[in-house]
Amino acid sequence: MLASSLLANYCTELHDDQTHKVDKYLKILQLSDETLMDVSIRFRREMDKGLCKDTNPSAAVKMLPTFVLSTPDGTEQGEFLALDLGGANFRVLLVKVMADGEQKVEMENQIYDIPEHLMRGSGTELFDHIANCLANFLEKLGMKDRKLPLGFTFSFPCQQTKLDESVLLSWTKAFKSSGVEGKDVVSLLRKSIKKRGDFDVDILAVINDTVGTMMTCGYDDHLCEIGLIVGTGTNACYMEQMRNIELLDVDEGRMCVNTEWGAFGDDGALEDLRTDIDREIDAGSLNPGKQLFEKMISGMYMGELVRLILVRMTKEKLLFQAKTTAELLTTGSFKTSYIYGIDNENNEEGLASAEKVLRGLNLDPSVEDCIATQRVCQIVSTRAAHLCAATLVAVLRQIRDNKAAEKLRTTIGVDGSVYKNHPEFSRRLHKMVRRLVPDCDVRFLQSQCGSGKGAAMVTAVAYRLAAQNAERQRILDTMCLSREQLLEVKRRMSEEMVRGLSKQTHEQASVKMLPAYVRSTPDGTEHGDFLALDLGGSSFRVLLVQVQSGQRHKVKMHQKIYSIPQETMQGTGEELFDHIVDCIAAFLEYMGMRGASLPLGFTFSFPCHQSRLDQGILLKWTKGFKASGCEGHDVILLLKDAVRRRQEFDLNFVAVVNDTVGTMMTCGYEDPKCEVGLIVGTGTNACYMEEMKNIELVEGNEGRMSINMEWGAFGDNGELDDFCTQFDHIVDDTSNNPRKQRYEKMISGMYLGEIVRNVLIDFTSKGLLFRGKLSERLKTRGIFVTKFLSQIESDRLAMRQIRSILQHLGLTGSTIDDSVLVKEVCSVVARRAAQLCGAGLAAVVDRMRENRNLNQFSVTVGVDGTLYKTHPHFSSIMQETLQDLAPQCHVTFQKSEDGSGKGAALITAVACRIKSEGQH
Repeated sequence: MLASSLLANYCTELHDDQTHKVDKYLKILQLSDETLMDVSIRFRREMDKGLCKDTNPSAAVKMLPTFVLSTPDGTEQGEFLALDLGGANFRVLLVKVMADGEQKVEMENQIYDIPEHLMRGSGTELFDHIANCLANFLEKLGMKDRKLPLGFTFSFPCQQTKLDESVLLSWTKAFKSSGVEGKDVVSLLRKSIKKRGDFDVDILAVINDTVGTMMTCGYDDHLCEIGLIVGTGTNACYMEQMRNIELLDVDEGRMCVNTEWGAFGDDGALEDLRTDIDREIDAGSLNPGKQLFEKMISGMYMGELVRLILVRMTKEKLLFQAKTTAELLTTGSFKTSYIYGIDNENNEEGLASAEKVLRGLNLDPSVEDCIATQRVCQIVSTRAAHLCAATLVAVLRQIRDNKAAEKLRTTIGVDGSVYKNHPEFSRRLHKMVRRLVPDCDVRFLQSQCGSGKGAAMVTAVAYRLAAQNAERQRILDTMCLSREQLLEVKRRMSEEMVRGLSKQTHEQASVKMLPAYVRSTPDGTEHGDFLALDLGGSSFRVLLVQVQSGQRHKVKMHQKIYSIPQETMQGTGEELFDHIVDCIAAFLEYMGMRGASLPLGFTFSFPCHQSRLDQGILLKWTKGFKASGCEGHDVILLLKDAVRRRQEFDLNFVAVVNDTVGTMMTCGYEDPKCEVGLIVGTGTNACYMEEMKNIELVEGNEGRMSINMEWGAFGDNGELDDFCTQFDHIVDDTSNNPRKQRYEKMISGMYLGEIVRNVLIDFTSKGLLFRGKLSERLKTRGIFVTKFLSQIESDRLAMRQIRSILQHLGLTGSTIDDSVLVKEVCSVVARRAAQLCGAGLAAVVDRMRENRNLNQFSVTVGVDGTLYKTHPHFSSIMQETLQDLAPQCHVTFQKSEDGSGKGAALITAVACRIKSEGQH
């Protein structure tokens, strides 16, 4: 307590009066909320500079990548060694991490001295000493024969190039060991361990103390994604989106960035806020002009700031009757730890501490002097806490913006003597952070075990990630096809095409190679009005196509889309075709053409057997259709019967084609070289112009005819068994048509989402994704629609949008790492689909080239289908594969803009043209 003589003079008025005087004197050190917000905005700009490749070299805030990719998720387990070097002694730790139902960590550690001659001697001797201490520690535990993973906390400025590679930029904190700056400290340690030869460790990670703090706290609180140190020095780190770290060429996932924020202001960004006292501190320091922000905040300088202010006030006759002492004038005599006692919410205790400290400096303080000293301490430490809050707020806003979250909920792991020992500092810091970002729910968690445990946690996480990565890669590798495998797919497809064309083997062939009876592509003289129907999914189109002769490419179209209810798709054939005719009647009514009789082309995108152009016998329903009484029947007759039942109009049925042939014809109208049609949408199929002499099912050897390959069934005889994975088998077994359309099930839009969903379920059940927690929605068949693949793989789509898709699937707790993984799964599944499609197409174009005895062959492929059109990478991967597997073919791709309905009308127009030519 204050000496009773001083206490007698103490009263509230005196206190307020003295406080007011000091406040007036130190007005420049008291920062308003507006000023702090401005500091925060400036720091955010400095962060951007440090993250940007072009501005990083000149940036004061270096934003160093740490190669720490993930915080703990609670599933880490095992035994890990840690070294913690950052001062005159260092610690060796053995950390046992357990995850059996509950998270538990057991630690054993020993502190070793580093003699001063080693701190200033040769680097080799320093690292030999560290290796000797490590050996001693392992010897005591009887563990020298085991090779354990080790994490190394090395709290000096370093440039990291990998998690286990860190080049020392410059020694600080009284270290001056020669031959270490500019070298990788992990290599130096490995060398010293190897020299001993009596034990070995697996050095997995090197980190600084800030990252160690974040990881230590991250083990106890999975929301922790910021590390803060306010001790002798100050620094912060946080989890940043990889796409923002331009120094690395990676777009996905997160990495911890070590801001090295102590250097904020080294480029002049804080000049207007630095006072003469700050400049005096800097001038007298070991590193003038460097770490200017740190010099306004950290424990190394806070006490000295107070001393310099007291000296100035004394010289200006405001304190101690204008009498200084040798002790007060000695640099470093007012320790930062003194402030912890003086700046106390209990005024009297604080004043008693002030009196004790001042008397220790040989001063004879009055009660006014004690009150003034207490206020100086409060102002200096409040400014430090508030400046620290301003920069923290910039980090919080960056994380919030990265996540596009309206309200951010996060945890900051904190360590350091100032934060831990100065009770008012932490309270002021928390309060100001919450005031400046009311839209962030921030929890501060004090690190209990220091950064050594953090190094072990980084190692544990690296160990977990490596094991999980290896397992994930093993699973995904089963879906990656080599060039040899793709060439084999091409060879088998070619074989099946031959079997499908041959009379002898046609019945057994999986690829049916059905003649489509389309003998000619448009020549531009077609003209007239034609109706077209396009049925291939849960909606169908009725079109009026008006073709004008003499002007190629002059086609007018009117169309309407009608839906087919699920019960109609799976009811009776009569109901289905009556519904179609009702829609045709509605369309004619809408067009004001009621009762008109027009030539009609019918695009019917299901496997059919044709023996002429205007007949199509349905072989089997696909794509979810199940209408009874249709398989084995001619769909044109079923349609004619329905028209007859309605007795309202008559139609001239000219052609039935499938969507693939329709697509080829539509594109053929624009480009006469188009002789291949390809669909990659809900289903997949291809057609092409085959030589008549090879089509054994049709009489005649002259000219060519379009072949509807029905290639979706490739593999139904086991041709793809050695390429199918466990996921393909699950999708096939649970489909409407098990062991049918095997090729289609590996390629088309109807199934890719299902393959992805099953991979995600497998990963989750193995704890490789979503922290092992499966949502009920993800268990629902068909919930992961294929359009998600296209959205997720869109290069413009940020990870947060992928997260919103995952939230829609009930995965509300998914992380950025989960999003990266989901994207990778989508990418692997889509890539395989595009490559398989490319291999099949290579077989087709190479066959056409050989048919025509050409060394080089140019052809256009007309393409349609949502997967091809909307997936950002499918088309380019498919084309790359095709070019690689059929190098003698020059293939151009043309997207069909008007769908296969227009193709049906053009086939009808060509048939009408040929018919009328035959009559003349």
